[in-house]
Amino acid sequence: MADLYEILEVSRDASMDEIKRSYRRLARECHPDANPDDPQAEARFKELAAAYEVLSDPEKRGRYDRFGSADGFDLGDPFGSGASGLGDLFDAFFSGGAGPFGGGRRGPAGPQRGSDLEVVATIEFNDAVFGTQTDVTVRTAARCDDCGGTGAQPGTSPETCADCGGSGEVRMVRQTVLGQIVTATVCRSCGGAGQTIASPCPSCAGEGRIVGDRTYTVDVPQGVDDGSTLRLTGRGAVGPRGGPPGDLYVHLRVTPHQRFSREGDDLVEHLSIGVAQAALGVRLPLETLDGWEDLVVPKGTQSGQSFRLKGRGVPHLGGRGRGDLIVVVDVETPTKLDDEEAELLRQFAALRGEDVAPADEGFFSKVKSAFQSH
Repeated sequence: MADLYEILEVSRDASMDEIKRSYRRLARECHPDANPDDPQAEARFKELAAAYEVLSDPEKRGRYDRFGSADGFDLGDPFGSGASGLGDLFDAFFSGGAGPFGGGRRGPAGPQRGSDLEVVATIEFNDAVFGTQTDVTVRTAARCDDCGGTGAQPGTSPETCADCGGSGEVRMVRQTVLGQIVTATVCRSCGGAGQTIASPCPSCAGEGRIVGDRTYTVDVPQGVDDGSTLRLTGRGAVGPRGGPPGDLYVHLRVTPHQRFSREGDDLVEHLSIGVAQAALGVRLPLETLDGWEDLVVPKGTQSGQSFRLKGRGVPHLGGRGRGDLIVVVDVETPTKLDDEEAELLRQFAALRGEDVAPADEGFFSKVKSAFQSH
C-alpha cells in the first residue's frame, strides 16, 4: 500500500481536522455509489478508508509514524466485501446520527442507510420572497416493489448469516509485537447486514432497490435567498435490502429582479428623477412587490438620498415581520437642452447669482483649444 498520508492527500504534520476534511472530500468523490461506471472506485474507496482508519487514531498513527509501514494494522479490507460494507463508514460521515460529522451509522446487523442526494432548483425572485412550490427531479434508488425491499425473490425471505450469526461482524484475535489485539470487521458473507439471500429478487438482483427518476414537490418558505438549502428528510436514496432512505438537499438559485436588489431582508431600488423634481418636490407612483404606492419626494432632495418604506421588503425567514424597501434617489442632470430650456436655466442661475457658461457655443471650443495648446 502507498504512503497513507499520500493516499489522503495531506502532509505528515496534518492536524486531525485536516485529515478528517480531506477524507470526507475524497470519500465523496470516490464512493462507488457516486461512480457506478468506474470499476476502480470500490478499491480506491477501500484504500481511503483503510488509511483513515489508521491516521484518525492517534495511537495507530503514532505507531505508523514510528515504524514507517502499515504492518499490523489489517489494512487489506476493513469493510468486508460488497457495496453494503463500503457504505458503513461512508454513512458514518455523511448520514444523520452519531458519526464524526454528526452522521449516524447503522449497527452491525442493521440495514444500511441510503445515500443523501443533492439537486439545484431555480426559482423566481418574487417566489423566493413570498414562498412557492416547485418540482425537482432526481435520479435515485427507490424500493423494489416486487420484493418489498428485502432483496429476496418473492415467496422467499432472507436468512440469518451463518458466518456471523446475524451480528453483521466478525471478531478476530491477532498476536502482534505490541501484544494481543482484538479487531471487529464487517462480515464478508453478509456485508454487515446479518442476513444472506439464497434466492435474489430478479427485478433488483438482490439489492432491494431500483434506480430511476423521481419527482418531488418542494415547499419553498417565504424569505429564502439565493444559495439557501432545503433539507427533505427521507427523500434521498433508499438503503439496500430495506435500509432507511437518506435525505434530499435542494440548493436554491434565485433569478435576479429587474429593479430590486436584496440586502439581507431589505430591498433596494434606485429611482431616477429630474432636477426640477428634486428641487421642487414631487409625488411619484412606485410599484412595490405588494402593489402600487405613492412615494413623496420632498423639495430640496439631493442625489443619493434614500427613503425607507417600512414592511415592504422580504419576510423574515422562520420569523415574523418583514424587511423594508429602500428607495435611493438619483438626480439626473439633463445633457441635451433646447434654446428655450437653456435660456430658462440661465435666468434661474442669474436669479441665484450663479455663474454659468455664456450662450455662445464657441466659448467651449476656445477653452478646449486653450488647454490643448499647452
